[in-house]
Amino acid sequence: MFKLALSALLSMLFFFAPAPVEAKAGAGASSASKKVQKAQNQKRVTRKVLTKRKAARAQSARRTVKYRGGRKQAMQRVVVSAPARSFMTMGDRAGLNLTRDPLDLKSSAALVLDQASSEVLFEKNANIALPIASITKLMTGLIVVQAKQDMNELLTVSEDDIDHEKGTGSRLRIGTQLSRGTMLHLALMSSENRAASVLGRYFPGGRAAFVAAMNTKAQLLGMRDTRYVDTSGLSSRNVASARDLARLVVTAHTEPLLRQYSTDPKSFVDASGRTLQYSNTNHLVANPEWDIGLQKTGFINEAGRCLVMQTMIQGRAVVMVFLDSKGKQSRTADAGRIRKWLEAISPPGM
Repeated sequence: MFKLALSALLSMLFFFAPAPVEAKAGAGASSASKKVQKAQNQKRVTRKVLTKRKAARAQSARRTVKYRGGRKQAMQRVVVSAPARSFMTMGDRAGLNLTRDPLDLKSSAALVLDQASSEVLFEKNANIALPIASITKLMTGLIVVQAKQDMNELLTVSEDDIDHEKGTGSRLRIGTQLSRGTMLHLALMSSENRAASVLGRYFPGGRAAFVAAMNTKAQLLGMRDTRYVDTSGLSSRNVASARDLARLVVTAHTEPLLRQYSTDPKSFVDASGRTLQYSNTNHLVANPEWDIGLQKTGFINEAGRCLVMQTMIQGRAVVMVFLDSKGKQSRTADAGRIRKWLEAISPPGM
């Protein structure tokens, strides 16, 4: 009996003995698995670090610094800007982009005017005030020339002319001296923001008095939907309707200097010992198929692409205004659509 009991006891011990061994083996496997996972995680971290270092190297470039007596090389970090994000314009927020027209213009607001008769040939949301960006500089130029200021007076770019509104840069360094005429030329032709700021600052009474003169002139011209707060158009609070801007174009076209400066294809400027080349922001002025008497472009995110022009089409003087256009070339493409439409409905010389 005792033997049987002992035999049964040994059998039970033998049956349960492997369990602790398997548990221990399982724990060992779990520990090994954790080690493997940790190693894999470490590899991922290492790969990320290497990728970042590789990207950092890719964003660095060797530059040569010239100095009197020789040259040296240094590594300079190249900032890679992020892709531009889509931005809703003020016109989009008002739903103007939903307005359709027979010519399928890409501009949310437009007006086409016969300059001689003031007959409206085409309009689209023409009475709605929208941000006008650098179209502002056309009024800036009008104030300067009608104030009879000395175009040969040297003006100096200062820190007060730095753009704190949008953070844009400029090739006109602090301390650069140019004549008032050259500043006006750059503001109208190449939409140079610091030049427009300098023009306002050197006005009798300063920039505040200049902006006040801009608003007074707008009222005198019957531009009831227009408001200016700066001389460059960087602020989205500079607003006007397409109908108002057509009035401005007609008036500005009477000034020979504004016609000349706004339609020059390019210009070379001696800026404090540096020769800078500036080009017109409107490529149509260099197109022999167009006869443009005055023009100005504009762009900020809130305004979209803008354009005002006076041009001759089959012997007819026409004023065109395009606001809140989508796409870099869309405003000039809209001008082309209007031109083809006018050529189709009007015989030459009419």
